Amino acid sequence: MSLPLEGLSAVVTGAGRGLGRAEAIELARLGASVVVNDYGRSGRDGSGEASAAPAEEVVAEIRAAGGQAVAHLGDVSDFEQARELVELAVTSFGKLDVLVNNAGILRDRMIFSMSEDEWDSVIRVHLKGHFNTTHFASAHWRERSKVAGGPVYGRIVNTSSEAFLGGSAGQPNYAAAKGGIVGLTTSSALALAKYGVTANAICPRARTRMTEDVFAGFQVPEEGELDPLAPEHVAPLVGYLASPASAKANGQLFVVHGGIVVVMERPRVAAKFDTTKEAFSFEELDGVLTPHYDTRPAGETFAAAEVLGLKHGS
Repeated sequence: MSLPLEGLSAVVTGAGRGLGRAEAIELARLGASVVVNDYGRSGRDGSGEASAAPAEEVVAEIRAAGGQAVAHLGDVSDFEQARELVELAVTSFGKLDVLVNNAGILRDRMIFSMSEDEWDSVIRVHLKGHFNTTHFASAHWRERSKVAGGPVYGRIVNTSSEAFLGGSAGQPNYAAAKGGIVGLTTSSALALAKYGVTANAICPRARTRMTEDVFAGFQVPEEGELDPLAPEHVAPLVGYLASPASAKANGQLFVVHGGIVVVMERPRVAAKFDTTKEAFSFEELDGVLTPHYDTRPAGETFAAAEVLGLKHGS
C-alpha cells in the first residue's frame, strides 16, 4: 500500500525546530521527499566540535527513519534565497509539489511602544517570506502546467495565527502579518486553481521556542502525557492539506491545536444601509449607524476572540 505523499516533494520553511520540524517529519513519514529550510549555519559547539545546523539535524533524522531530505540554510525573507530554495527542491527531486510556509519570528510590543525595526522585521519574515516562496513555487507550477497542457499537482499550506483572528493587543506587527497571510492565501487560491494548485492557511497553537513566552502560563503536562500544545497536534493537518485527499479544500482557514481542528467561516455581511439621497451625509449616517451600534454588544469588534477559548471536548 502506497503512502499518501509518495512520489511528491515538499518544502517546509522554518523547519529546524518546533512546528516546522514536526511538519517536515510528518510529510516525510507520509512519503514525501522534503527540503528542510531553516535560517542558520553549521558551526562549532562550546568544546570546539563541529555542530550541524538545526535544518541539517532534521534532515539526518528524516534520513535515519528511511526518508529523503535535503537542507536549505537560507533566509526566506530574501527574494533570491527564496528562489534558491524552490530551485533546490526541483533540482533535488525533479519538481516541487508542496510548499509549507512556516518560518517566522516574534517581536512583541504594544503599538505605542513598537519600534520601526520591530514592525519591519516581523512583516518581512512572515508576510514577505510567504510571498517570496509562493511567488517562485507558483511560477514553477504555472510553467509545468503549460508544458503539461493542463492542471498539475500543487499544494500550499500557509501559517496564519489566532493573533489575527482574536486581535492580540500586544502583537500588532504579528497580527497584521498573519492577517496579510490570509489575504495572500485566498488570493493565491483563486489565482492558481486553474493550474491544479490549492492554497490553505492554518492558525496553529503550539508550544515552541518562538512561543514559549506566549504560552508560559499554560499548564505543562505530566511526564509521559502529550502536551496539548505539542506541534505534533498540528502536523497531521498539514499532511492532510498536502495530500491528494484535500483536493476540494481551497482558500480555507483552519484553527488547529490540542486535538481539535476548526474550519473557520468566511466573513458575512452583518448589516447594509442605503442612503435615501444621492449620497450619505454625516447626519444620515448618524441616524442609521448610531442606533445600530447601540444594540451591539459592548466591546465587540471584527475580531473573533471566542476562537481563543476553543479546546478539545468543549
